Amino acid sequence: MSDRDYQEQEEIFSKVVRAGRRTYFFDVRATKADDYYLTITESKKFTNDDGSFHFKKHKIYLYKEDFQEFGDTLKEITDFIIDKKGDEVISDRHQSDYQRDEITSTKKDVSTPNSTNSYTDISFDDI
Repeated sequence: MSDRDYQEQEEIFSKVVRAGRRTYFFDVRATKADDYYLTITESKKFTNDDGSFHFKKHKIYLYKEDFQEFGDTLKEITDFIIDKKGDEVISDRHQSDYQRDEITSTKKDVSTPNSTNSYTDISFDDI
């Protein structure tokens, strides 16, 4: 297989989720037998003392036979967290420019979707 064939095989389908200093890459790849699987890569930006930066990456591979259980478990765990702690990102309170949104702080109904600027921080190292 040529380098060009390999590159095309690597670019089957991809989605990117940017979440602060972290970026998650969801990539569909093909096996040698031409079946598909998913890679999820977490890339986190670190700034050095001199102002330069580097990225640390963690990757998991997820095969079709595990999709259902993985998806069910991820939903169960995320639902548990939201049920127990709500959908506010508590670490945001520790930012120097944090301002509590009055509408959010008095709102009891969490069925309305969050703004597009919020995200759920999930570390795949714990799975």
